[in-house]
Amino acid sequence: MSGRPLIGVTIGYNPRDPEIFWLRDDYVRSVETAGGLPLVLAPGGPGDASDLLDRVDGLVLTGGADVGPHLYGEEAHPTVIQVLPARDAFELALTREALSRDLPILAICRGHQVLNVATGGTLIQDIPSQLEGTVDHDPEGERWHPAHDVRILPGTRLRGILGRDEVAVNSFHHQAVKQLGDGLVVSAVSADDGVVEAVERPASRFVLGVQWHPEAFWDKGPAFQPLFEALVRAS
Repeated sequence: MSGRPLIGVTIGYNPRDPEIFWLRDDYVRSVETAGGLPLVLAPGGPGDASDLLDRVDGLVLTGGADVGPHLYGEEAHPTVIQVLPARDAFELALTREALSRDLPILAICRGHQVLNVATGGTLIQDIPSQLEGTVDHDPEGERWHPAHDVRILPGTRLRGILGRDEVAVNSFHHQAVKQLGDGLVVSAVSADDGVVEAVERPASRFVLGVQWHPEAFWDKGPAFQPLFEALVRAS
């Protein structure tokens, strides 16, 4: 049998056709390059979470549509137009079960927000209209183009993994962490406006969420591949 850890990778729906599952290959390649064996987890019912997690050693929560605001007790902002209740229910159950098992988690963009909501946190539903003086967190451009700088807080696991106090990141989101979930701490913020860009859970073996898309750089140099390597090592 292979000694490579099995890493579960969540998958969403094609935004133009809800009958088709959809996943960028960057996530799969990032896990493979880090030494893991990716296993795509199609959205199922919340009751499937336990059986699925029996089969993996770590978990990547991927990007996609907005998390339904009712899940953190708020009415939807007018900009929240693409919510997938089945995916929300499945991934919240998956995340909570993984946390209860102390299974390593790397949560990316939407996944970072799912992690926060799964632990009782809330979200800023629309950065441009709800926060003043922010940079553009959803600019046009190639997925690997840096959009703004992120300041990594000292003493955090993220600082230890990336070995830098500031990094340039890509950015494709209009929502962000507002109130932190239980047990989470902020590990990075946008250098220009203070928007939360990364969280982690110190009590866990490995739980890290980032708001940017590190997988987009898998073949562009080593900048963010250490995140996937750390996940694979923890798994």
